[in-house]
Amino acid sequence: NSFVTRTNTCGELRSAHVGQEVTLYGWIQYQRQGLFLVLRDFQGLTQIIIPHDEAHSHVKKLLSNAPVESVVRVTGIVSRRPPGQENPKMPTGDIEVKAETAEILNSCKKLPFEIKDFIKKSEALRMQYRYLDLRSFQLQYNLRLRSRIVMRMREYLCNLHGFVDVETPTLFKRTPGGAKEFLVPSREVGKFYSLPQSPQQFKQLLMVGGLDRYFQVARCYRDEGSRPDRQPEFTQIDIEMSFVDQAGIQRLIEGLLQYSWPEERGGSITTPFPSMTYEEALAGYGTDKPDTRFGMKIVDISDFLRRSDIQFVQNALSYPRGTVKAICIPQGVRYLKNKDFESLKESAKSQFNQEIMEIICRPDGSLKSLLTKFLGEKQQSELIRALNMQVDDVVLLAAGEHKQVCSALGSLRLESADLLEAAGLVVRDPMTFHFLWVVDFPLFLPKGENPTELESAHHPFTAPHPSDTSLLYCDPTKVRSQHYDLVLNGNEIGGGSIRIHSAEQQRFVLEKVLKEDSEVLSHLLEALEFGAPPHGGIALGLDRLISLIVDAPSIRDVIAFPKSFRGRDLMGNAPDYVTPEELEPYHIHVSWPLAEKEAKKN
Repeated sequence: NSFVTRTNTCGELRSAHVGQEVTLYGWIQYQRQGLFLVLRDFQGLTQIIIPHDEAHSHVKKLLSNAPVESVVRVTGIVSRRPPGQENPKMPTGDIEVKAETAEILNSCKKLPFEIKDFIKKSEALRMQYRYLDLRSFQLQYNLRLRSRIVMRMREYLCNLHGFVDVETPTLFKRTPGGAKEFLVPSREVGKFYSLPQSPQQFKQLLMVGGLDRYFQVARCYRDEGSRPDRQPEFTQIDIEMSFVDQAGIQRLIEGLLQYSWPEERGGSITTPFPSMTYEEALAGYGTDKPDTRFGMKIVDISDFLRRSDIQFVQNALSYPRGTVKAICIPQGVRYLKNKDFESLKESAKSQFNQEIMEIICRPDGSLKSLLTKFLGEKQQSELIRALNMQVDDVVLLAAGEHKQVCSALGSLRLESADLLEAAGLVVRDPMTFHFLWVVDFPLFLPKGENPTELESAHHPFTAPHPSDTSLLYCDPTKVRSQHYDLVLNGNEIGGGSIRIHSAEQQRFVLEKVLKEDSEVLSHLLEALEFGAPPHGGIALGLDRLISLIVDAPSIRDVIAFPKSFRGRDLMGNAPDYVTPEELEPYHIHVSWPLAEKEAKKN
C-alpha cells in the first residue's frame, strides 16, 4: 500500500484487523438490497456493511444507489461477521467493514456484459471491451502469473548466469525464407522496413560482438493468419550463447524453467527432460511435437502382415518407404459411436488422402474386421498381442507411404483423445506437464509448392549435424541439423539451434542449396568473416508457455491486448485507413476501389 492513500487492499483484511479503521478503494462487484456490497480490487474481495442509522443516511444513499462496477472509496471499522455468516470460500470471509464514510470516485454506466468468469461472453465482445474483460479474476491471475514468471526468468539468466539484456531494433530489412513479414514504409522512394519475425540476425551479431550471453523479452511479428496459438505480434524469451553446444542450451533451458515454474502449478518440474529424434517422434506419434501424456502410440505391423494375402497391404509394402501401421483406441467400442469412427475415417481421407480400416475386439476376444477373413486364428492372436488389444478396444489401421501414414495416424490419435474426453474418459490431465526435447531434424525439406527445390526446416542459419557435414556438399536432403525443439504436452514452446559460424558454409547454404540471393544477408556474411565464435541459442514462445501453464484455451487469454482471429484490434479498430495526404511522404498510392472491395470482404 506504499505510495497510495488506501490503508489496505480488499484481499488482506483478517480477524487480526478487527477494530481497526481502514480505507479501501475498489469496484463494486455486488450490492444486495441496500444491506451490504462486495468491494473488489486487484487482490481480492471485502464485504462492506451499508449503515442504516440516521447519522450515516448520506452514506447509505450513496452506496445503495451506486451502479455495479462503480469505483468507490470506503472508510470504516473492521468487524467480525456474526456467527454463522462467515464465508470460508473468501480469504476475508471472517470479517466485514462497517462503512463510516464513502465517496463515488467514478460511476459506471450500463455494462455490455457482467464482469464474472462464469458468464459466457462472445470473443468479439470481450475484444471490443478488453479493458472490462481485464477486470475478471482469470485474466488478472493470468497476467500477474506471467509477470512473476518473466521476473524469475530475468533473475535466473541475468543475476545467476551472467546474461546481458539487450534490446534489438524493431525496424529492419526483409529476411529470406520463413514467415511473411510486416512492411513499414519509409520516406525513401520504393524502400520499406520489415518488422522482424525474430531477433535472429541481431543476436548472432551480438555474439560476433563478444557479448557472450544475450537475453531479451522480445516482441516479434509475423504477417500470417491468427490461430488459437498464433498472433501477428507475440513475445519470445530470446537467448543466444557463445562457445556452447546443444547439450549446454538444453541444460540452461531446463534450469530456467525449473527456477521460474510457479508453485501453484504442480510445484516443481523434473529434469533432465526426455529426448527423442525427429524420426522417432514421427514413427511413434505421427508428429514432431508429440503429446506424451497418454499412450495410443503408432505401432508398425508391416513385418507381421508382410506374409499375408491382403492385396492393399501388399501394394503398400511394394513401394519404397511403404508401411502398415496402426493405433489402438482403448475402450473405443464403449465410448465412441459409429458416427465418430466415420468422422475419423473422413478426416484421414480429406486431410491426408489416407484410407483407414478398423478392427474391433469383441467381448469373446475375437476380432471383427474386413481383414479377419484373410487371417487365421493364430495370426489374429498374434495381431492382438502385437497391438496389445483388450476387449472393446478399436484399432485404426493404415497402409501406404511412411510419412503419410504416420501423419494421418498421429492426427487420428489426437482426434480420438478428444472424442474419448468428450465422452467422459480422462485421457490428458491438464495439471500434468510433460516436457520433451525433439532433436536431429532434417536440415532441409522439399518446398511444398516445388518439391524439387529445398527450404530450411528451421531457418537458413542452422548448422548441420557434425556427423553429416560432408553430405551438405553432395546430398543435402540427407543432412540432419543441430536444431532442437522443446515440446510441452504436444505443443512446441521453443525452438533453437547451433548456428553456422563459417561465412563460407553460410554462403554455400544460401546460394547453392536454398538458391537465395546472399546479397540480402551481406552484413551477416561479412560479420562471420571477422572471427565469429561458435554460438547457438533458442527462443521460448512466452505466450504459448503461459497459456499451457494456466490451461487457457487460447494465447489471447494470457495477452493483455491481443488481436482477434483475423488479426484485428476490435477495441481500437486497427488497422485503419489513413488519408492520401498522410501517405504522400511515403510515396504510396492506394487504389480505393480495390480497398473498398477488401473492406466489404472483411
